[in-house]
Amino acid sequence: MRVIKIGGRAQDDPRLAATIAAAWRAAPGSLCIVHGGGDEISALQRSLGLEPVFNGGRRVTQERDVDVVRMALSGTANKRLVGRFISAGVAAVGLSGEDAALIEARVTDGAALGRVGAPRQVNVALLRHLLDGGYLPVISPVGRDGDANDGSALNVNGDDAAAAIAAALGATELLFVADVAGVLVAGAPVPVLEPDDAAAAIAQGIARGGMAAKLEAGMAALQQGVERVRIGDLDAILDSGCGTTLAPTRSLV
Repeated sequence: MRVIKIGGRAQDDPRLAATIAAAWRAAPGSLCIVHGGGDEISALQRSLGLEPVFNGGRRVTQERDVDVVRMALSGTANKRLVGRFISAGVAAVGLSGEDAALIEARVTDGAALGRVGAPRQVNVALLRHLLDGGYLPVISPVGRDGDANDGSALNVNGDDAAAAIAAALGATELLFVADVAGVLVAGAPVPVLEPDDAAAAIAQGIARGGMAAKLEAGMAALQQGVERVRIGDLDAILDSGCGTTLAPTRSLV
């Protein structure tokens, strides 16, 4: 079982749909997609006169931003991807973390990031049902607030959502697809990073913003039993030797 998280910018690559279709044909019923869409959220916010705010590479989501996040992720980005995958021959089904409480989350950091949540529980039965039926789940990381009774939504970082889903499914690999070939040092991707080296890269500012969030989510996934975590570009989906592997092995850094 593989979980692939596709970043917002990687979604613009015209090769994406065919690449996902090839991965699905190679292992039908053993692939789950989680997607981001940060640039799309920011663009929609600005069109509405709102300025995006970030803290440590993670988006601050005020109450007024929740529906914007829903529209951009669960609406536009999710359905666009699903449409492209279906056109490539994959029986893709679009979901958000709100559907059937797929991702139940809890407000993080004492609400310092606003309506942002950390995954607390994943509805694995729903994902298994879809996978067993021959469908590819394509998931928007908008979660249900598990501490509220009114169906409130929380913006869940896509990397955190993918890590939680990979752990819940017992995935053999979690792959973060970004617009870079991996964790770059001197312009080249590092083949392997131990978790300690990843933590040092974050602390030293080598990995910042979105890359730091990926490393943090990847380390959490390893701690929860995911066998392998990689960060790479689109080529890493079909080539297991591409990208940076985050694993408890000796680093080449």
